[in-house]
Amino acid sequence: MEMKMFNVGKVVNTHGVAGEVRVVRITDFDERFEPGEELYWFQDENSKPQKLIVKTHRKHKTFDLLTFQGYTSINQVEAFKGGILKVREDQLGDLEENEFYYHEIIGCTVETVDGETLGKVKEILSPGANDVWVVQRPKQKDLLVPYIEPVVKQIDVDSKRIVIEPMEGLLDL
Repeated sequence: MEMKMFNVGKVVNTHGVAGEVRVVRITDFDERFEPGEELYWFQDENSKPQKLIVKTHRKHKTFDLLTFQGYTSINQVEAFKGGILKVREDQLGDLEENEFYYHEIIGCTVETVDGETLGKVKEILSPGANDVWVVQRPKQKDLLVPYIEPVVKQIDVDSKRIVIEPMEGLLDL
């Protein structure tokens, strides 16, 4: 059986000449990039994974800068550009109550407290204070739902269902 893996970052470029790569993170968990952590690099969805061990991590502007054990020059990491960094399912760990992984939320059907089905979560944005769920609606513009207590009333990841109480103006076209 194939091991499930989950995206934690995308390598967008190299940084400097000492084998550092610039990563756009797709995770809220800083520990994914701590030295010693295992990551798996994929050139695309159909490629075989390449195991990498994080050597160093630092933040620079909106990026995470990583080096990997055994990679010491720009020439060695140039091929990583455009690839995706993933972790194995068994690396995910347990969450606190009312915490969820992105993959648990993406694909959930969003309904109002009145029972109106709005659409499915297709993406999660992290612009600042709270996440924003992008809900794809049939034949309408995407809906942006802030993940805040006054709006999100119920999350059932087992049945892939989320109930919201839209704040004023949220559903206006």
